[in-house]
Amino acid sequence: MSDIRHIGVVGGGAWGTALACLARRAGRQVTLWSRDPSVSAAIADQRSNPVYLPDFPLDAGIEAASNLAHLGSCDAILLVCPAQAVRELAGRLAGSAPVVICAKGIEASSGLLMPEVLAEVLPGRPIAMLSGPSFAEETIRGLPTAVSIATADHALGETLAGALAAGAFRPYWTDDVLGVALGGAVKNVLAIAAGIVEGRGLGHNAAAALITRGFAEMARLGQAMGARLETLTGLSGLGDLVLTCHGPLSRNRSLGLALGKGTRLTDYMAGRRQIVEGEATAPAVLARARRYKIEMPICAAVDAILHGGADLDEAIRALLARPLRREGK
Repeated sequence: MSDIRHIGVVGGGAWGTALACLARRAGRQVTLWSRDPSVSAAIADQRSNPVYLPDFPLDAGIEAASNLAHLGSCDAILLVCPAQAVRELAGRLAGSAPVVICAKGIEASSGLLMPEVLAEVLPGRPIAMLSGPSFAEETIRGLPTAVSIATADHALGETLAGALAAGAFRPYWTDDVLGVALGGAVKNVLAIAAGIVEGRGLGHNAAAALITRGFAEMARLGQAMGARLETLTGLSGLGDLVLTCHGPLSRNRSLGLALGKGTRLTDYMAGRRQIVEGEATAPAVLARARRYKIEMPICAAVDAILHGGADLDEAIRALLARPLRREGK
């Protein structure tokens, strides 16, 4: 395809703002739309995002759009919104430019992965998925970051990577859209479990075991669905899992940490602006697992704690009491 000169960003949160900055550093014209008019106004008037990234001045070349229709002439659109808002916002996009999904999760109402949602809402439109270990604050600071861009169109993947690569930001392209989408969804659930382990003071041994066995769950489901193991062991799978389970900027880990220390879910979520994707994704992951007859005991324990009223310590004891088995299963 032709060169991508103008990039639209749908979403004025931390990651959307960081990607807008990256696109400017890569020499692209950038138009950013936020659902929150106060964020758009601040970007236009103050050249900053005081809500999500208050300490980082924004390039004057980032245009703040007051209407999604202003993105209709863009050469590519980055959809950087919560997973549960993807369907509604995608349905409002004009034009025919490729849409790059930058949301990690599964739609709670349908059980669909993000590319599956877009295939329903925008049939025939070019779709890509950007995912990987990438905290917005580190990325916008110019620290080394590598991500995956997945699309069935090899030429589009290569073009998108070239349009976004800037400084220490390094995109790799792949055609395994399913693997990239699934890895980004499941890791959020497992990061909640990792936070619980830390908050409960279960130690580093348990944390390492949690990541390893959690990845085994991700891999079992992914391969059953047709994802490639090399994708799941790559940036958007294992790489993102390690970051989200250990990184202090992880919202999913932070939720688990609070739960592990005894905070109630409703108390933790009260008044928070940012979405914790793993909370809504957990039951959807398990629904997929049941469809493919895949056991995911760690994800099941997280869902039971979040939505089933399960006692935290009892859920941990139940995991430890599972029958012994050969590794690799």
